[in-house]
Amino acid sequence: MGLSDFQNEIYLGGLGDVTPEFPTDLSTLEAAAEERLDPRAFGYVAGAAGSGATARANREAFDRWRLVPRMLRDVSEPDLSVTVLGTRMPAPVMLAPVGVLSILHPEGEMAVARAAAALDVPMILSTAASRTMEEVAEAAGPRWYQLYWPKDRNLAESFLRRAEAAGYGVLVVTLDTFKLAWRPRDLDTAYLPFLRGIGVQNYFSDPVFLAAVGGEITEENRIDAILHWVANFGDPSLTWDDLAWLRERWAGPIVVKGIQHPDDARRAADAGMDGIVVSNHGGRQVDGAVAALDRLPGIVDAVGDGLSVLFDSGVRTGSDAAKALALGAEAVLVGRQYAYGLGLGGEAGVRHVLRCLLAELELTLALCGVSRVGEIGRDLLA
Repeated sequence: MGLSDFQNEIYLGGLGDVTPEFPTDLSTLEAAAEERLDPRAFGYVAGAAGSGATARANREAFDRWRLVPRMLRDVSEPDLSVTVLGTRMPAPVMLAPVGVLSILHPEGEMAVARAAAALDVPMILSTAASRTMEEVAEAAGPRWYQLYWPKDRNLAESFLRRAEAAGYGVLVVTLDTFKLAWRPRDLDTAYLPFLRGIGVQNYFSDPVFLAAVGGEITEENRIDAILHWVANFGDPSLTWDDLAWLRERWAGPIVVKGIQHPDDARRAADAGMDGIVVSNHGGRQVDGAVAALDRLPGIVDAVGDGLSVLFDSGVRTGSDAAKALALGAEAVLVGRQYAYGLGLGGEAGVRHVLRCLLAELELTLALCGVSRVGEIGRDLLA
């Protein structure tokens, strides 16, 4: 069964007057979610740093590139399956790490894990999840673990041990968020979920963290525990040399996320990393920063085959994913879109968004004369 068969399923449903519960134009998800969600929760997901210039630049970069369809190429049996850093997936699409998902739906990360597992799409679980990594692992299919590297090295090592024991195959280390950026949508409502005890579940379940705050979290030590989280969340003193410490403690592949300069990509390779994510955190960290897509080709050229180059920041549709793949990404990470799906309809909403994205990607590439990921190149774009 092809990814694009979802289209046939929808049309056949129409014969019985059944129409999709959620939008199939994924570019409209944000507007639909804004109507449905609590304003503070929506603002946390949709918001960006400062004036939002970087988030807008991400989208403008996609609009500057245009696909160039080619004709009379046999695309009768499309197969977009790939293996990235040992993880097999039906198409080069993964779920980016998004924290505090329970602000969007009570089932949060569990609903996302179940939807992704049903489609065999890899999920990258955030350190800032509102459910523990062990709980999510029970529901997830292919899974990677994203680390926000805390100041306490013992806590960092404990996170790594737990993730490995729970079957997370690849470590993704986010480099660009050792501090939270100036985010006006959150500031205007004075809303930070972590201070309300949401998104700290991996910390509050960790033996090293609990030992530091005097044991199991109760009403008596809850404020102290949150303050300890604040003190340890990020480490601005980290340098490239510290990656050696990480490399010694994680046996599997390591990917560093937030790369926007070719020299940083080269340094990641020199440090023994296995992959990078070209990303500006969806415009959430540096206002006025370069569009991530604009940086992708130069970074791919700089590291060649030395690293797996993944991409996020601005991917909304299947055609967006096709453009990022044509510019050299081995796979794309999608974040806000599945979060909006979660808010609109829980597990069913996430599954709908993923099926739409995968179907549109397969159809877009087939209509451009491409049936295999290995056939995608820059000649697909103008």
